[in-house]
Amino acid sequence: MQRFSLQGKVVLITGGTGLFGKPMSIALAHAGAKVIIASRSLGSCQSLAEELNAAGYAAYAYSLDLSDENSIKSLVQQLISDFGKVDVLINNAVSREGIKNLAEQTKADWEQAQQINSTGLMLITQAVVAQMQLQKSGNIINIGSIQAAVGPNFPVYGNTGMSSPLNYTYDKWAMVGFTKWIANYYGKDGIRCNCLSPGGYGPGVQESYGENEFVTNYKRLTPLGRFAEDEDIAGPIVFLASDASSFITGHNLLVDGGWTSW
Repeated sequence: MQRFSLQGKVVLITGGTGLFGKPMSIALAHAGAKVIIASRSLGSCQSLAEELNAAGYAAYAYSLDLSDENSIKSLVQQLISDFGKVDVLINNAVSREGIKNLAEQTKADWEQAQQINSTGLMLITQAVVAQMQLQKSGNIINIGSIQAAVGPNFPVYGNTGMSSPLNYTYDKWAMVGFTKWIANYYGKDGIRCNCLSPGGYGPGVQESYGENEFVTNYKRLTPLGRFAEDEDIAGPIVFLASDASSFITGHNLLVDGGWTSW
């Protein structure tokens, strides 16, 4: 079981207090990591860090704006100064600004989202990889989606008026390609890179929509018959962050209850 321990590892997670970010931050801390919780909402990061520290874990709050190159560089430099290394980078933050269908999409909205989902992803990975090369080791985990493995199933939304936006599918498919490029290019430096792609997430979906037509259809079309819960993402993120997955790189791990297996 020691292979699954994150004791002594410095783990940076972006968007570490969000829907996926919070349960992952908690799981990483429980596994022994020094968890760096970073986002634009510094207050939320501080609250979660204080909660984890009070329970005897190691968590730290930092400010990060992925749309600002200076903010990215400043954060990575500060972490190197404070901890001397970054063992794991989890690219979890995502901008949902301007998420629309093609006919509604404007150039400005598209470019605004790409500042974080594309350019920000690249810049923070670039900054952390430079440090990981010096360490001769490192681990990057990109948080994708089932939309990084299949196209949207539009009929699942029924008559709810809900939909799957264009740029979300674009961003998540691009993330898988980015993951494989990083894994293949930097493997020689002892750096791994994988993608973790969750399916529908219960705490967000059912709280927002109850038992509407989409929720009913989604559960019916998922082999395990339900949405993911917090504990369903905890095990996979600890596994990918730990030495237990030391020979896994360039992989997109789907955590979807079987949604993509039909």
